[in-house]
Amino acid sequence: MKNKLFVMSAPSGAGKTTLKDLVITEFPDIHYSISATTRAPREGEINGVHYFFKTKEEFFYMIEHNLLVEWNEVHGNYYGTPKCFVEETLAAGFRVIFDLDVFGKMNFDKVYPESTGILVLPPNFEVLEQRLRARNTDSEEVIQLRLKNAKMEIEFAKTCGKYEFILINDNLEKTADELRQILRKQD
Repeated sequence: MKNKLFVMSAPSGAGKTTLKDLVITEFPDIHYSISATTRAPREGEINGVHYFFKTKEEFFYMIEHNLLVEWNEVHGNYYGTPKCFVEETLAAGFRVIFDLDVFGKMNFDKVYPESTGILVLPPNFEVLEQRLRARNTDSEEVIQLRLKNAKMEIEFAKTCGKYEFILINDNLEKTADELRQILRKQD
């Protein structure tokens, strides 16, 4: 039987979104889960495609009415997985890949313990910092917060997380091939 749920986690800048975008089109039976967030859209991001952009009031309504599988505050913004998206996608016969931080993954596993965890890590913190700076999307304060959080997230993932696979993203094509193998193995 197919594993239907895959959760990718990584510190900001490790490359999980790039990997997912590179590989997912090769698997028409896998849909990407769109998270809800209170974060402002970045340039080029579209509501309902990249995220469901919500006000804090809307997001808190979703929490209060149990409309999220998991949710968390990350870097001063709220992120969560809408239950209806997951259930409707599974009911339609598709597999789903999620992009969750390590704390969201832990909460997600309480609802869907059968999910497969994929942890994406940078080769080292120097590379991580270079990647964050190269984005040109965050202030120095935000970059420093992301680096601080990355250390905490990696330690938490290694000690408390449930990740069946760990990918070191030191070469994008090699890491993308590793992700492809994981997704093929599970179908």
